[in-house]
Amino acid sequence: MRPVFHLLAPLLLSLPLTGLAAPEQPASERLQGDLFSDGRRLLLRPCGEQYGYPLLIDSTADPEGLIAEVIALSPLPLFVDVRGTLFSDAEGIPSLKLRTLYRLEYEGHGCADSGLASRLIGAQGNEPGWWVQVSARGLVFERQGEERMALPYLEEQLPDGGLSLSSEADGQQLELWLTPGLCQDSMSGALYHLRARLQIDGQPPLQGCASFGAARD
Repeated sequence: MRPVFHLLAPLLLSLPLTGLAAPEQPASERLQGDLFSDGRRLLLRPCGEQYGYPLLIDSTADPEGLIAEVIALSPLPLFVDVRGTLFSDAEGIPSLKLRTLYRLEYEGHGCADSGLASRLIGAQGNEPGWWVQVSARGLVFERQGEERMALPYLEEQLPDGGLSLSSEADGQQLELWLTPGLCQDSMSGALYHLRARLQIDGQPPLQGCASFGAARD
């Protein structure tokens, strides 16, 4: 199929596109930073910047009110990783309307996280504690009380829109399933945009949460 596509591409590009142009989408931005309040509104201060953008969270982005609940009950500032639509408010101030929440948490290294820019996927769970970090260099798995392991992995797109990451090395079999859906950490209360399920050597699966890192959208 690939050679046929390349042969047809010049012809398709030469056809008139009148009436076929896709509607323009509002500009959007992926930002990581600190979420705080100035007493009147929520502000997102991107990592490495001095000033914050007003952040609007409405029922479209937060239909169950879970994001607003976590913000109301957590000490500020919080670390956030979001995608939003840029707009100017009534005063002409650049603002961000939340479109997608990737991560919202109080604990952790936040902007000081050395792996923030290079991380593709981060997943974790509790009882027992486990962590998976994925970057272009491979997959790193760590379980509470054990040494961390660096493993090669294969990724598969699932029909339901989820992902499967599997690894088999050094006698260890690992499979991580990621499913779209807001997930709240059972201990910290942090929010993530993916549900995670981890199975090791055929043992009963461990549950947790996950999110795409800054290196993956």
